[in-house]
Amino acid sequence: MGPWRFVVWFGTVSLLADFVYEGARSVTGPLLASLGASALVVGLVTGAGEAAALGLRLVSGPLADRTRRFWGLAIAGYALTVLSVPLLGVVGVLWAACALVIAERVGKAVRSPAKDTLLSHATAATGRGRGFAVHEAMDQVGALIGPLVVAGVLAVTGGDYGPALGVLAVPGVAVLGLLLWLRARVPDPEAYERALTPSAPAAADEVRLPSAFWTYAAFTAATTAGFATFGVLSYHLVVRHLVATAWVPVLYAAAMVVDAIAALATGWLYDRIGARVLVVLPLLAAVVPALAFTDTVALVVAGSLVWGAAMGVQESTLRATVADLVQSGRRATAYGVFAGVVGAASVVGGTLTGALYGSSIPLLIAVVVAIQIAALVLLATLRTRLS
Repeated sequence: MGPWRFVVWFGTVSLLADFVYEGARSVTGPLLASLGASALVVGLVTGAGEAAALGLRLVSGPLADRTRRFWGLAIAGYALTVLSVPLLGVVGVLWAACALVIAERVGKAVRSPAKDTLLSHATAATGRGRGFAVHEAMDQVGALIGPLVVAGVLAVTGGDYGPALGVLAVPGVAVLGLLLWLRARVPDPEAYERALTPSAPAAADEVRLPSAFWTYAAFTAATTAGFATFGVLSYHLVVRHLVATAWVPVLYAAAMVVDAIAALATGWLYDRIGARVLVVLPLLAAVVPALAFTDTVALVVAGSLVWGAAMGVQESTLRATVADLVQSGRRATAYGVFAGVVGAASVVGGTLTGALYGSSIPLLIAVVVAIQIAALVLLATLRTRLS
């Protein structure tokens, strides 16, 4: 199987997985609110979920490098996610729903360093930016379908979360079947990269992560600390009665379309101008709260779409840059450490926006803009090290 076919098939796995968990995430805020959660709880849980999805990679990344069991960890992580989501719709109590939201994100933590490393080997042949961008765009096809399916079931059932989330078990089964097939077809994706650089990669314990990696992680952490979660955005939509609950996943789906377009655009630019393209990320993140936390529906929709564009950059071009900064033998560790740093910033961002939302929206907007200005300054100081 050629490298582009591997990228596309792995993209299909991610498409189906996103069908499952993005379908669930599109209604996380309203679901938790229906069980009695406040804005602070929603912000804390969604932020903690992202922190778990990212921070626990500090363990799963080095584990993947040392054991070289990339396929096994990827399959185990996907399994945890696709089992957690259908249960989310039937537990009926706030603490259990919060635990399952976080458990779904833990599944992402288990699989992601291994998955990104497998993908990075193929993108060495296709172009890092383009390969990761195509993978992310396919992600977003699933992220579009999942919320729309959830919205349709909610509309038909009068807002019953049980069947809306239970239907997501079907693509979940397909995820696991396709992963097992792909592992049988391509047991050693590193062969794609070895064909380009025949010298053997350094062992995981022989190479330190480069200093440029750490400065890059610092910039990403800064911009992520000022980035609102969709849980808080959707909470705002529902509690301010701006849209009906069934329309929230539709808006999320639209944001995922923008995510895919932004990923493809910045991935293409990354292969041409390098990490300089990342300047757009703080700019997008700064605009989100100024639009999304108003009481004008058109502005809130626009803010949600800008949120989707920022997510597209985060989920594709940021990952491509890590692969170019770190050698193969330490790449899963780098993805884990990078995600851990960003995870700490995510819990800050989710908690910060949730807390400030409950006290002062103008203050929330001002704080986020200030953080993103600081991130731009940091990026400017790091530009020569990232070039």
